[in-house]
Amino acid sequence: MTNQELQELVEAISLRDFQRPFVHRATFNARLKTTGGRYHMQDHHLDFNPKMATELPLTSFTAIIKHELCHYHLHLAELPYDHRSPEFRQLLRQVGGSRFAPQVPSNQHKYHYYCPHCQIDYYRQRQIDLHRYVCGRCQGKLVLVELNHAS
Repeated sequence: MTNQELQELVEAISLRDFQRPFVHRATFNARLKTTGGRYHMQDHHLDFNPKMATELPLTSFTAIIKHELCHYHLHLAELPYDHRSPEFRQLLRQVGGSRFAPQVPSNQHKYHYYCPHCQIDYYRQRQIDLHRYVCGRCQGKLVLVELNHAS
């Protein structure tokens, strides 16, 4: 998906679900790693994580767009637009936007550790030294369960 296609998609979703036009800029920002998108209050443009568009189904990416459009339209209407405000939560439910960004498959954790004493799973992006680190709950020895090479 190109930036132009993203712009057209955001404009269409805004008109269809919010009955208001989106008249600012929507672009991809590759620096976004774990967040789905970002609304910029200064110039009202939207940034989106390109991995969310390529690695997730279109319905999930559409829900992310709706989330950012909730921030956009509430801010322009001079209403509370932060995540905790009742106006934001009600509008998000009304249009069917996602509350949290889903995890992208390429960002999944590479290392899975398990504590046999208290049966807790730990997932880490980086490998840990099993001779040095122990379970945070019971101080028991951790075991490497699987190494995910998909990333």
